[in-house]
Amino acid sequence: MQGLIEAAADILIESRSTVALTGAGISVESGIPDFRSAGGLWSRYNPAEYADIGAFRANPEKVWQMLTEMDAIVGQARPNPAHLALGELEDIGLLTCVITQNIDNLHQAGGSKNVIEYHGNSSTLSCLWCGKRFTAAEKRGEIPPRCVCGKILKPDVVFFGEAIPEEALHRSYDFASSAQALLIIGTSALVSPANTIPALAKRSGAKLVEVNKERTHLTDSLTDVFLQGNAGEIMPRIVETVRKKREGITSF
Repeated sequence: MQGLIEAAADILIESRSTVALTGAGISVESGIPDFRSAGGLWSRYNPAEYADIGAFRANPEKVWQMLTEMDAIVGQARPNPAHLALGELEDIGLLTCVITQNIDNLHQAGGSKNVIEYHGNSSTLSCLWCGKRFTAAEKRGEIPPRCVCGKILKPDVVFFGEAIPEEALHRSYDFASSAQALLIIGTSALVSPANTIPALAKRSGAKLVEVNKERTHLTDSLTDVFLQGNAGEIMPRIVETVRKKREGITSF
């Protein structure tokens, strides 16, 4: 493993533009189960009934039965060492941005400033009718949370039936097409549009470092360095190795 850690660190040090692509796996260690996993939300709530924008508009009270449970899980989560490691990489100038499929705000809480969110962020709520916006903290304990106009608020996450924000798409494609390194953490990158990022980066000449608990379709096709295990254990080791190597380079 140490040899792979060293190889990953070298890629990051040599890259002039590194992008991270993250998914549910990076937040599992923060106590947020993958919604699609056994025991996840989708095993108990039919997404067509509870996570579709049409369902929300038709019966927001019903949808908030699921959202209340989701909010309780996400609200108590804290960034784990993998989130903190990415924040540190950005702070020392070795990470350009994070592209995430997560809605939990843990990258920002972990110190990342340039975060592109494909599926929005659950830390804010908006009124679909009058457009007013609130922080989730302002409405904590109000179930379902209501706008001053009386309508039920929707979390600023992308429901099924809603489009991925265009700005997020354009920015992610721009960063991926100019990246010299791509960190893939906690995702199999099967769901669109995240599934396009690894191939786009690879075509542009980027080296791919994959950190996942299990091998994926990327491992033997696009990945240059595969590190198997928990991101919360592996990412801090990569950052520590980067730091030591850079200190050695600087002192030399």
